[in-house]
Amino acid sequence: METSGKILIVDDEIGIHRGVQRALEPQGYSIETATTIEEGLQKIRQAKFDLVLLDVMLPDGRGIDLVAPAHADDPNLVIVIITGYATVELAVDAIKQGAYDFIAKPFSADMLLLTVRQGMEKRQLLLEAQRLQAIEQEAALLTIEKESAEKLSEFKSTFTLMIAHELRSPVSAAQSLLRTLIHGLAGTVSEKQGEILTRIDARMDELMALINDLLDLASSKTLADEPSLTSMSLQAALQASIDRFCIQAEHKNITISYHIPETPLEILATPDSLERILGNLISNAIKYTLEGGSVEVSMQLVADEVEICVADSGIGIPQAALKKLGEEFYRAENAKQSGITGTGLGLSIVKQNIDYLRGRMQIHSVEGQGTTFRVYFPLAKT
Repeated sequence: METSGKILIVDDEIGIHRGVQRALEPQGYSIETATTIEEGLQKIRQAKFDLVLLDVMLPDGRGIDLVAPAHADDPNLVIVIITGYATVELAVDAIKQGAYDFIAKPFSADMLLLTVRQGMEKRQLLLEAQRLQAIEQEAALLTIEKESAEKLSEFKSTFTLMIAHELRSPVSAAQSLLRTLIHGLAGTVSEKQGEILTRIDARMDELMALINDLLDLASSKTLADEPSLTSMSLQAALQASIDRFCIQAEHKNITISYHIPETPLEILATPDSLERILGNLISNAIKYTLEGGSVEVSMQLVADEVEICVADSGIGIPQAALKKLGEEFYRAENAKQSGITGTGLGLSIVKQNIDYLRGRMQIHSVEGQGTTFRVYFPLAKT
């Protein structure tokens, strides 16, 4: 343990000052001196000391009277009483009031050095105890803050889920009525009216997409309520997601190519979590790829993980935006400027579900050239 430190001698005998300095300074201790209680207390309040060598009797009173105010300034300050043989009882009284130890005059250099070293060890133990107590208090505070944040997050998820559910029915009903008008089933609609209704319907589609994403996001934040993870075939889930978005790709003349190995590859998952991950990755690849582009989906075994790769030839992602991907409602600037609508929730949903399945994701992108998402899942043990 470190033995050097800063020591204050409070004694009116100059010979004691010099003797202590000769014994301790060669050992690396920094020594300051005072001859009265008032001077000693002033120095304690002005500087930080590790240990005080305090004479019992001083010109302006008893040294014991310095113990309480010194500890009020620094509770961990170690005070060693210097006493003559006739004042041992007073020294013992000082210890009862908070002094650490006493050393009787005359004392040898070895005895002084031993007492100081023990006092310094005491000081280090007190400081370490204080540090640990501060850590415990900070940990307790963090626990309280974490619990509060979790409760707030749970409330937000419940509120979001409730609002999204409440909005879904009227928006769906409004869309049905709009499409009835658009198709002329409620009477003749002029060309101008048809254009306006079609634009309204497109906005309603965007609103429904936002509602669906909010429902998925809220569900992703309460994944603990989902059924237990079970061993599932990734081939079947991936093929279903590809089939689901083929028509969307055809409308944009986008070629979807895929390679799915025949050897069964299974991971621990739930149907909903896989659908959210794969559906968002594939639909985003199609959404942000211009007409005539391509999307490639593949799956392979890499060591003890299953890798799913979704690569597109789309608009790409600026490097500065990559670190923000996955933040709720975040969209890269080029995505906003492209005119392609989106909620900025898809990747947030993907990340939360990947974490739930104990997977990981890598993103490589070049703006204007395309993006590749690689998702890795632990292979289910058989």
